Amino acid sequence: MQQANTNLVIRNPFGTMDVPAPDDSEVIDYAASATLAGDAADDNAAQWASIPASSDPLEGIWASRWNGGADPTIADDTPEKWKEGRAEVRVAGERIYLRFDWDNGRRHGLIDAARDDTGRLVGKYINLTNPAIMRPWVGRMVDADRIDGCFPNGRLDFRR
Repeated sequence: MQQANTNLVIRNPFGTMDVPAPDDSEVIDYAASATLAGDAADDNAAQWASIPASSDPLEGIWASRWNGGADPTIADDTPEKWKEGRAEVRVAGERIYLRFDWDNGRRHGLIDAARDDTGRLVGKYINLTNPAIMRPWVGRMVDADRIDGCFPNGRLDFRR
């Protein structure tokens, strides 16, 4: 019997499955057309989270929410409904990692992103509970309490 290769290198600081090819052409193409104004009219502008502010402007605990798809494991879910949860942001070198959950912590996702020339966060999301689901993601850090984010089907935002 041959032993499996266990010399896996995990890039993300959470020790979970990595996002495959977080800078691929699908991400680059999506980032070229994605817009986030970061203004008071944005869906993420109103305060909806109750996470205490951190001394670090990016790293730490956040609240998360997403819409734009129906989670088949959640009864009566629709694409328009927000799926809320908790998140943690960590920076490792030039990469920003956003790990989040929803459905009372039963489902998990990870974003692997980097800052582009305009300061946006550009990368890819993977559903850690169902890794076949991956989408490009673009975020704008509006301030230390708000990250507006979008993917091709909807929104994936973070708040403190």
